Amino acid sequence: MRASKEPGQSSMTVPTTEFRAEGTKLDGLFRVQFKVIEDERGSLMEFYRQSDFETAELPSLDKRPQVNAPLSVKGTVRGIHAEYAHKLVATASGKIYAVIVDLRSDSMTTGKWESFELERGQGLFISKGLGNSFQSISDEPSVYLYYFEKEWRPDMPGVACNPLDPDLNINWPIADGQGMIISEKDRNNPSLKEILDK
Repeated sequence: MRASKEPGQSSMTVPTTEFRAEGTKLDGLFRVQFKVIEDERGSLMEFYRQSDFETAELPSLDKRPQVNAPLSVKGTVRGIHAEYAHKLVATASGKIYAVIVDLRSDSMTTGKWESFELERGQGLFISKGLGNSFQSISDEPSVYLYYFEKEWRPDMPGVACNPLDPDLNINWPIADGQGMIISEKDRNNPSLKEILDK
């Protein structure tokens, strides 16, 4: 709880969740709780504040030239995409099941993955080379924000991996053939083995 004052209003105490970031089992992957201020109108999520990133010693997002906000209906899977650029991701609405896969061939945790259920105000800092994927699991469509370190281009360095690869054995909450929606492009992405054998 912390006092907040808007122009023309007296001080009032409103519920505030403070920014924090904590490491995970994958090097370069951080779970992020964004600062969220709530009042009777709803809430405000502070998606990016440079000073908070510096205090938490997170890698820089440079000039932060691109932000995407895909809306995904229940069951949709997007990924696994590992551009060679840092990404900050957050759930703006709905609920998502995020899966981050280490696709770096020189990593101690190559081929390992971690999963997270994320709601509004929660997100991840994903270092370059880690594969980002998620499934929308709320009844209402979810909005997942991507904050790119570099402007995305079709030819930018990176890899894409098949989210249905049996070697990864990701337990998607809404399974293929039981309500999962996935693009043919993602379904036909190479397997982990094919990526690492290149």
